[in-house]
Amino acid sequence: MGLLGDGYLESPFSLTEVRVLYELASRERAVATDLTKELGLDAGYLSRILGSFKRRGLLEKRVSADDGRRSDLRLTRRGSSVFASLDARSREDIGTQLARLPVTDQARLVAAMASIERLLGEPEAVRSGRGGSYVLRAPRPGDYGWVVQRHGALYAEEYGWNEEFEGLVAGIVGTFVEHLDPTRERCWIAERDGTNVGCVLAVKHSLTVAKLRLLLVEPDARGLGIGRRLVEECVAFSRAAGYKKLRLWTNSVLRAARHLYEDAGFEMVDEETHHSFGRDLVGETWELRL
Repeated sequence: MGLLGDGYLESPFSLTEVRVLYELASRERAVATDLTKELGLDAGYLSRILGSFKRRGLLEKRVSADDGRRSDLRLTRRGSSVFASLDARSREDIGTQLARLPVTDQARLVAAMASIERLLGEPEAVRSGRGGSYVLRAPRPGDYGWVVQRHGALYAEEYGWNEEFEGLVAGIVGTFVEHLDPTRERCWIAERDGTNVGCVLAVKHSLTVAKLRLLLVEPDARGLGIGRRLVEECVAFSRAAGYKKLRLWTNSVLRAARHLYEDAGFEMVDEETHHSFGRDLVGETWELRL
């Protein structure tokens, strides 16, 4: 990206010097010891950078009003002007690089950078799936295929189910898309950092009964409340659409999903053993009165 040349953006400043300029420009006042810790710089190295800034007329030091042993660092008017010019050139340079990419690739790039920032910058609680943000949205082209593929792959990995289950999901999705009634049916996609991480469908069964179908949350997004939110959206939509009851079919081995249904007020009304997807299972029907 041209960041490791002799001068950043063909300026007389190194990348590190511009980073220090950025910190000074972003703060009303700065203290050298704070910059040393936050930027991970050697104190002597930072001192030489600050000395160079002062000689160039970019920086002024004033004795701190809070502690006479320390100096507050501020950019001079010239220093602020130099930084503003570098900042504008940086934006222009990045814009030029992004302009070479189609809009879809620009979105992929930004999402990838957001993932890097989240994984390296967030605390362990977030990296382990106990924090972070996401959005729920309507499906886009390709999302229905993703729903089928991820159900097939994830249930094979976690429960050993065979291709019969993926075929079942494909049939459900195909019927949903072909006969979609937007006023009484809906699909939600959960997205995090530009990547699909969950889904659920509200499907018309009769004039008074809707079905909750194909609830899924990716393993690395569990613990964020996405599954609970998807169920809540499905319930709220079904109620607003005028249904009297919301029904779903699940299996006893899907313990996490069953807990979500219980917490949402669903009650199990029927169960039966069956051999499906290459496994002996116990199917369960759950209902919620709306």
